[in-house]
Amino acid sequence: MIRRLFAAPLEFYQARFSLWLDKRIKPAQCQKLDNRRLFIFPYRAGWGFIVLTFFLWLLGTNYENNLVLGLSFFLVSLFIVVIFHTFFNLLGLSVQYIASSPAFLGEDAEIELEVGREQQAKENIVLGFKGGAYSKVDLIDEATRRVKLFVPVKQRGWYSPKRLQLESYFPLGLLRCWSWLDLDIKLLVYPKSIASPTMPVVNGCGADEEGVIQDVEGAEDFHGFKSYQSGMSLKHIAWKQYARGQKLMSKEFVGYRDQSLWLDWAELEGDRERRLSNLCYWVLRLATTDQLYGLRLPGQEYSPSTGLEHKLQLLKALALFECERGGG
Repeated sequence: MIRRLFAAPLEFYQARFSLWLDKRIKPAQCQKLDNRRLFIFPYRAGWGFIVLTFFLWLLGTNYENNLVLGLSFFLVSLFIVVIFHTFFNLLGLSVQYIASSPAFLGEDAEIELEVGREQQAKENIVLGFKGGAYSKVDLIDEATRRVKLFVPVKQRGWYSPKRLQLESYFPLGLLRCWSWLDLDIKLLVYPKSIASPTMPVVNGCGADEEGVIQDVEGAEDFHGFKSYQSGMSLKHIAWKQYARGQKLMSKEFVGYRDQSLWLDWAELEGDRERRLSNLCYWVLRLATTDQLYGLRLPGQEYSPSTGLEHKLQLLKALALFECERGGG
């Protein structure tokens, strides 16, 4: 049995620990640190402190030196007091998820949190997500504070960062008190923006679009009248107006040229993620212009439009495309 335990891979113990942690600290967007959510253990300096105290006690005992014995007892008392100070520095702390911003694959997503306390001041609190930058917070003169953290995203679609880690070594750095909180955060991750050699577009009007007016020979859409000039077709002369005593006029007929663009999946080459990245690039490019543009994906179609809301709609469609079938 013991041999099996030692032979088990590290991933096995990590998975078992994660299951235990999920039962002990359940997901919630607002968490308050209590006895069940806090862990404390000696830090590297703390182990050195314990070893030093032990040798002082051993030295005082062997040589019957009361001064050395007194020093060792004082250090033991100090260590016990530091345990309570370190633990109470995090006890009662509240952490609430405020907001997050969508990010592009391979970049860092921004997450805004609010850290608060009730009465006792909190100092030297370090918090952050695994793989991201950590931030230090002091709650001395203020009861709450907004903190912005950044976490790298490695998956397209809806992405849940790992647990938030909070830790403190206050006041002497002898012990480490920490907690792992699941704030139930979901980030929207867009595909990585990668340029393609050509814009994957096809022209085509929607059902309610006419496009840009242009002169087209043989067009049938009446546009108005213009002064008759020699050489114009006699069948376009406005005879009724001329019979009323008006000057000789010619009817003008025009056609319409499509002014909208369709970003089309079928116009690209490569695998799924490559095509999504190319489409993402051109959505961002066209969003900086006044050009009407739409998007065609297999089984999905988004009508041409402009504006920030339209851009975000298309980026979300690219982010969630086929995610349920293993996308990302």
